[in-house]
Amino acid sequence: MLVGMREFDIAVVGAGAAGLSLAHRLAHSTARGLSVALLEPPDGPLRPPERTWCYWERGTGPWDPVLAARWDRLAVVDPAGRRLRSGIAPLAYKMLRSRDFEAHVHAGPAGGATRYRAAVTAIEDGAARATVRAVGADGAPVEIAARWVFDSRPPKPLPPARTTLLQHFRGWFVATEADAFDPGGAVLMDLRTPQPRSGVSFGYVLPLSERTALVEYTEFTRAVIDDAGYDAALRDYTGRVLGLGPFTVTASEQGAIPMTDARFRTRTGRRVFRIGAAGGATRPSTGYTFSGIQRQTAAVVRALERGAVPVPPVPHRRRHLAMDAILLRALDRGRVDGAAFFTRLFGRNGMRDVLDFLDGASALPRELAMGTTTPLLPMAATTAEHAWSAVRRIPPRAAGRDRPPAR
Repeated sequence: MLVGMREFDIAVVGAGAAGLSLAHRLAHSTARGLSVALLEPPDGPLRPPERTWCYWERGTGPWDPVLAARWDRLAVVDPAGRRLRSGIAPLAYKMLRSRDFEAHVHAGPAGGATRYRAAVTAIEDGAARATVRAVGADGAPVEIAARWVFDSRPPKPLPPARTTLLQHFRGWFVATEADAFDPGGAVLMDLRTPQPRSGVSFGYVLPLSERTALVEYTEFTRAVIDDAGYDAALRDYTGRVLGLGPFTVTASEQGAIPMTDARFRTRTGRRVFRIGAAGGATRPSTGYTFSGIQRQTAAVVRALERGAVPVPPVPHRRRHLAMDAILLRALDRGRVDGAAFFTRLFGRNGMRDVLDFLDGASALPRELAMGTTTPLLPMAATTAEHAWSAVRRIPPRAAGRDRPPAR
C-alpha cells in the first residue's frame, strides 16, 4: 500500500557528507520554519561503509567537537627519503570519522528533519514541486513532494571528460607493539612507494598515538587495482618503507574518488539540484571533497535565507579547475613524473601556500609564482595542448571510456 504523499519545503537525498552537512546547516540557519525530509539509504549494499574524511581549515570549525584527530604539522617525504616537515598554523589538518559525523548531526537540531530510511528510485521535476519516489526499508513505497530537492548521490555515469583519473586507496588502522608514530604530525605524501608508469602513488600516515595510526596506500591512475595488489602494496609500505615491525590491523577502509576535468551541472531541473561530489565539490587535482561541500552547502543556505533560487555553486574557481585539468592531463600522459612533480611543488613552496592553493584560498600572483616551480616545458606543452583542444572544440569523451581494466 502506498504511504500517503508527504509535502516538504526541502528534500535531501543521500546522507553522506553533503546531505548531512546541508541538513545540519538548514537546522542552524535563519530560514527557520522550513520543513526538511532527509532520505537515507537503508542498511545494506546501498549504504556506504564507514569512512574517514580529512580537510584543513584556519582555527576552530563546526566539526571540531567530533574530530578523531588534528595535526598542526605536516610532512612530505620524497622518493629518496628526505622529509619536508612544516608547521601549518594557523591552519590545522583535521580527521573526521563518518560515524561520529552522522551521530553528531542526528543528535543536534538537524535531528528535527523527518528521516526516511528508503532507497530512492526516481526524482521527477515539476513546475511548483518535485516528487521523490522511494522504497522504504520495509518494502513499502514512499512518495515525497518538495519545493526544492537536493540530490547528493554519485552520478552514474560521470559527465564526459577529457581526462579522468581515480584517486584509489586502501587504508589500514594499525596498532603496533612498540612506539612507531609521532602523533604530533601527519605524513601527507610519502613518495617512496613504487611508482606507476603514469600518474603517481604514495603512502599516507595519520598517527592517532605513538602506537596507532591510519596508514594508506594511494594511487592517482586510470584504474583501480585488485585486493591482492592493495594488500601487497600496504605490506611493502608498512614493512620495507616504514619498518613498523609487528602490528595488528584493527580496521580497514577503501575507496576510489574520480579526479576529472568533467563539468558538473548542479541544476538538473526547475526544482532539482545536485550537491557534493555529484555537484562538483571534489577538487580535481587532489580528490579532497569535504571543504568544497562546506562552501557549497553554506551557499545554498544563504540563498534560501534571502529567498533566492538555491542553485548550488561549483565551489572551485574556474582558473583552479583549468590548472587542475592541465595537471591531470600531464600525469595521465606520463608527461611529468608524478613523484618528482609533487616533490618540487612542496619542496620549493611553503606548505601553507600549497594548502591554500589546493583549497582555493590563494591569490593569482602567488599561484603564478608557484607555477614556475613546476616542470616548465612539459606543463607548458600540456597547457598548449589543452588550450588547442578547447579552441578546436574537441568534445570530451564519456568518463571511463578507453580505461584499461583493473591491474
